[in-house]
Amino acid sequence: MLPPPRADLKPNTAEFERIALIKPTGFREYDARWLFPDEINLMGLNAVGLGLATLFAKRGVPKRIVVGHDYRWYSGSVKQSLMMGLLAGGAEVYDIGLALSPMAYFAQFDLNVEGVAMVTASHNENGWTGIKMGLGRPLTFGPDEMLDLKDIVLGGKYETAPGGKYTFVPDMANRYIKDLTDRPKLKRSLKVVAACGNGTAGAFAPKVLQDVGCEVVPLHTELDHSFPHYNPNPEDLAMLHDVSAKVLEVGADVGLAFDGDGDRCGVVDNEGEEIFSDKVGVMLARDISASHKGAKFVADVKSTGLFLTDPVLQANGATTTYWKTGHSYIKRYSHETKALVGFEKSGHFFFNPPLGRGYDDGIVAALAVCDMLDHNPGKTMADLKNALPKTWQSPTMSPHCADEEKYGVVDQVVEHYKKLAADGAQIAGQKIRELITVNGVRIVLEDGTWGLVRASSNKPELVVVVESPTSESNMKAIFADIDAELSKFGEVGEYNQKLAI
Repeated sequence: MLPPPRADLKPNTAEFERIALIKPTGFREYDARWLFPDEINLMGLNAVGLGLATLFAKRGVPKRIVVGHDYRWYSGSVKQSLMMGLLAGGAEVYDIGLALSPMAYFAQFDLNVEGVAMVTASHNENGWTGIKMGLGRPLTFGPDEMLDLKDIVLGGKYETAPGGKYTFVPDMANRYIKDLTDRPKLKRSLKVVAACGNGTAGAFAPKVLQDVGCEVVPLHTELDHSFPHYNPNPEDLAMLHDVSAKVLEVGADVGLAFDGDGDRCGVVDNEGEEIFSDKVGVMLARDISASHKGAKFVADVKSTGLFLTDPVLQANGATTTYWKTGHSYIKRYSHETKALVGFEKSGHFFFNPPLGRGYDDGIVAALAVCDMLDHNPGKTMADLKNALPKTWQSPTMSPHCADEEKYGVVDQVVEHYKKLAADGAQIAGQKIRELITVNGVRIVLEDGTWGLVRASSNKPELVVVVESPTSESNMKAIFADIDAELSKFGEVGEYNQKLAI
């Protein structure tokens, strides 16, 4: 039996080669992320696999698990070590090879398998690895499962068991592509830029779009785990600006940007303007609610206030509930509330029956955008975007804050704004109308201007977003207030990008 892992081991030592290294902070709210090999080694991944099999047994779930990996130079080794632990724990492992996260989720349904363990660091920089896990279709782990797994693994409470079985599934990619393309072709001729940032989606997304009738213009679709241009992150302006330039160069109808493991999609309109994913969500909600009257949607707390105030959604009888940011949270909440779609500002969209199976798939979201254009002949993506009520909105801003510090900082920020609200204080000349505290704090002012501060669930960062339906100056004013409050904390460092005020 493996001894309990340690967090103090260093690479290039004898102990590192024979003892499991696992940094506890890698167990995050709904998945796991570590720097490899500085925060987890191969023996540590063996321990995680063994712990995962033990968790399945503890929860009374059959130990049958789909495993895949993304395109990073070390992901295959990470997966092999993880599978060794799963097999030692008595699990039946279904290895689908190189895959997107949504392909692994699809495989759970296609193979009738309960669990999933997808090795991916998504859009994180090189050096990161991680695991997205689930023990019941279509859901992935939330805090309860992650804490349980953390306790088992770090406490060395894992148990070996007989019955481990390995099955390699060589054709899952073909099955996945066939499932996505087994539908009527688009009636409208669309020229589409498919941008993949040299991530794993490059092996799959362009073919799907082509097979449904799009003229595809590939952009950095060659697999290259060094990410020579930028990280494949459709929430990052570097990627969106590159897509914008390509759209304008080739005269495309739309640009579609996929993240590293293919579960998110960003959108650029035909005029080269980047559309934040929450606004894309409102556009899709308009399109979907036109044929599904009284549709229920879920949006994360980072998302635009238009989900509540848009007159078209109101006329269609659509309703939206805001919930915690995070793919696991939105996936679970939209599933439990039987919402038609869950939208996350980062670009995770969850289409539930009859539109999808409930998991996040960037290619499914891209097809929904193409269908929306198909449903609106004669209208461009810019036309559909410009039909939305005007708001002034920031990108997602992420000041650095260590994993050990970020939740404590956010707790203090929440208490600060609770006191301001109780005292009737003003921000941008307005009182606070509402505080939404399901995930950090979303401060809503009297005119609907709002700002959000929360802790990132998968990186050592805070998350800041602001928006105003009335003016750019009010957007900047609420950001200035939040920024001034965060500047009081020495634990908060530089922003990845920052709103000019």
